Amino acid sequence: MAGGRTIEIRGADGALFQGYLTRPTQGSGPGLLLLHDMLGLNDFMRATAGRLAEEGYVCLVPDLYWRLEAGVSLGCTDADLERAQALRQRFDSERAISDVTASFETLRGLDACRGKLGIVGWSMGGGLALRCAAKLDVACAVSYYGVGLEQYADELRAIRGPCLLHVGDADAKLPAATRDALAASIAPFPHIKLAIYPGSGHSFANPAHRNHDKPAAMMAYSRTIALLRRELGPIYDLSRLWDAHTLHEFATRDVDATMATMVDEPYVNHIPTMTGGVGHDHLKRFYKYHFVNSNPPDTRLIPVSRTIGADRLVDEMVFCFTHTCEVPWMLPGVAPTGRYVEIPLVAIVNFRGDKLYHEHIYWDQASVLVQIGVLDATGLPVAGIATAKKLIDETLPSNELMAEGWARSEGLPL
Repeated sequence: MAGGRTIEIRGADGALFQGYLTRPTQGSGPGLLLLHDMLGLNDFMRATAGRLAEEGYVCLVPDLYWRLEAGVSLGCTDADLERAQALRQRFDSERAISDVTASFETLRGLDACRGKLGIVGWSMGGGLALRCAAKLDVACAVSYYGVGLEQYADELRAIRGPCLLHVGDADAKLPAATRDALAASIAPFPHIKLAIYPGSGHSFANPAHRNHDKPAAMMAYSRTIALLRRELGPIYDLSRLWDAHTLHEFATRDVDATMATMVDEPYVNHIPTMTGGVGHDHLKRFYKYHFVNSNPPDTRLIPVSRTIGADRLVDEMVFCFTHTCEVPWMLPGVAPTGRYVEIPLVAIVNFRGDKLYHEHIYWDQASVLVQIGVLDATGLPVAGIATAKKLIDETLPSNELMAEGWARSEGLPL
């Protein structure tokens, strides 16, 4: 993850305060101003700035608490949360808008900052992000569970660029009545979108918080990246990046070249067998000794479809091989049977910038076991190679595994 450094920001009154700056590996990119929550400029914010730098953005996180106490960096213990609440009660949002404006001008003036600027905030910073989006020349804004926005409906009407609000429907700081009021205030403005996350509470995006909800955080992050890519860029050719990765996996069988297509700390999870690796060294060991050089010589992939999003690619394919050697990632511990196998396989690939971050790979393990002869499909709702054949040719018979039930419905009213 990209490292950062501390820089000085000159406020409107001439006073200096600090901010945390990260840059992408290529040195420059669109700018993002990140506004912290009541926990201050802490590890979560630094990690987020590093992560977004990997996505290609120059990120600046100003210390919004500097007028009260410089350098506040709190965790999520009860004592930290109590201290944060006390700071929040003393926080002057109106003066903070001036500091955000100064931070915006500092970011815009950096040589590394090229192109448009956006703003992203969390909780109290999420409220400030949208209020400042109405005042500053930002191309887009994102608010994570921003508090107090329902009070500023008149200000939000001045927002011209696209905005995205992430809110959990179990957020005690944003109860149903408040969410309804917020939804009503932005309803006339189609460029301001509200995304609701079922069962998620306040601070669901912070891994250290007791309300952390990883699925919701991942969904919110992808939606955020989609907006940023559309409005700010940069745009990466995810299809080309994935093709290069699979070339090194299956054709050249070059482990170092495979790893070079990935972020510093990637992960891979083959869902049916839970094989793969988490982190560089763990994954490289897996690739070197249990995957890249362990696939049968006749292994091939038949592409069926490809769907590309802002930060994800979904590949649907048929995976073909003859079981002439142990395939530890798919059939760990199973001696070669010499049987030929064809299975539908789906790869969901997540990217950070121009590198792969993780892969989730899915296939029907029961179909594999039937095809190599170690599972008797008699009496089971399981099919063998027919699943791959029907994926390619939809005219092949359907419903053969439910033949009796299908026969009973013949002639019934439609």
